[in-house]
Amino acid sequence: MDEVQGGQQAGAEAGGTEAGTPARATATFGAGCFWGIEAAFRQVPGVVSTAVGYMGGTKDRPSYRQVCTGRTGHAEVVQVTYDPERLGYDDVLAVFWDNHDPTTLNRQGPDVGTQYRSAVFFHDEAQEKAARRSIEELEASGRFRRPIVTELTAAATFWPAEDYHQQYLEKRGLSTCRI
Repeated sequence: MDEVQGGQQAGAEAGGTEAGTPARATATFGAGCFWGIEAAFRQVPGVVSTAVGYMGGTKDRPSYRQVCTGRTGHAEVVQVTYDPERLGYDDVLAVFWDNHDPTTLNRQGPDVGTQYRSAVFFHDEAQEKAARRSIEELEASGRFRRPIVTELTAAATFWPAEDYHQQYLEKRGLSTCRI
């Protein structure tokens, strides 16, 4: 069984835990403000659940206010739980690439700071290899005019964001957070 970190499943499960329980996998991404990327993933068939939070920093149980200072080292992230029988990791990566600009360092739209960096937090070697391959393919495709600066790093403790951040746009009847 995978280690539970910060109250959330941290890795991918190979299969269900009981007969008839479907397999689940976990992916974690930083793509700027977590509200928009969470809303995008929630629309994808095969995504079972999402949670927004913080990963990649040095402070235990960081708050939104602390992360926003840029001094904790955390990125705002969305952790996606999906059904690997319906949705592959390459498909999950495609949603990530389609919903942010991976060529801007520590910035997405009006949000600036290391907490808004583009990041793939891989949970196992297969995810790491798939993400590296995906970056190489995107670079070779010419889709982006500038180099991809997405951080690729091992997943660490996922600290769930405060409740009011979870499904923030959905709760407010919004489909996007364009400012």
